Amino acid sequence: MRVTVLGTGAMGAGVAGSLLREGHDVTVWNRSAQRAQPLGEQGATVATSPADAVASAQVVLLTLFDIDAVLEVLGQAADAAPESAIWVQSSTIGLEGTERVVRVAAEHGITLVEAMMLGTKGPAEQGKLTMLAAGPEEFVDRVRPVLEAISVKIVVAGDAVGAGTALKLAANAWIASITAATAQSLTLTSALGLDPDLFLQAIDGSASDSQYAHTKGAAMIADRFDPQFALDGLRKDIGLMVDAANESGVSTTLLDALVAVYGQASAAGHGGDDIAAVVTGFRPQGAAD
Repeated sequence: MRVTVLGTGAMGAGVAGSLLREGHDVTVWNRSAQRAQPLGEQGATVATSPADAVASAQVVLLTLFDIDAVLEVLGQAADAAPESAIWVQSSTIGLEGTERVVRVAAEHGITLVEAMMLGTKGPAEQGKLTMLAAGPEEFVDRVRPVLEAISVKIVVAGDAVGAGTALKLAANAWIASITAATAQSLTLTSALGLDPDLFLQAIDGSASDSQYAHTKGAAMIADRFDPQFALDGLRKDIGLMVDAANESGVSTTLLDALVAVYGQASAAGHGGDDIAAVVTGFRPQGAAD
């Protein structure tokens, strides 16, 4: 299929690469053009504007950072794509942001579904994401070849755009929580005079075990924070979770704690690092990062 990827950050670039590997005809655009150039070397067409990028697309993927970027790009490209194109909103923009995109899509006669990406840079590059899709069944089915090329699993959250976003916020709340909990336990183990790896050994194979704890825990112990999921990106998502919780009447007690500890790690200069750097927010004052 002719697929356009608007936004080639860590996730968008990985997705575009996976689509190319699976034989799709891929066009890419990114605000910082140099970030899209490596995809051109892999066989993608690198467009100079969002409008040019969507001109012949069958499927348009929006893989941008936030609602402001999504609305800006929609404004530039909405009327340039074929009427038959299906737009797939894959940016984490929260419930209110998604409602705004739905309204803009309707104003421009755009066929819109969503497919939120659950995973990080590595799975995006490997075509091993979990996609959280939502929208009319007919249109979700039409973009399945694209979603299957970048994922190992597709979960259909509902037939209305917004259901995928709701599920993504809940899933990312789990990711934020388990990462911070791993950091807390490792730091406490170390502060009490033990090798922090003993914590990972203790949970290994137990009912409370998690492969994610081992993956992120190993990075925390080694102080290795090469970004797979940037900490400031998750901070942005946690803010969207807080908004959703407040709107639905759910307590934000745990989310507020996550805001604080991820914020502390960001303030210490780790905003561009992997979310494993949240461990720096738990370390005793004066401890080296």
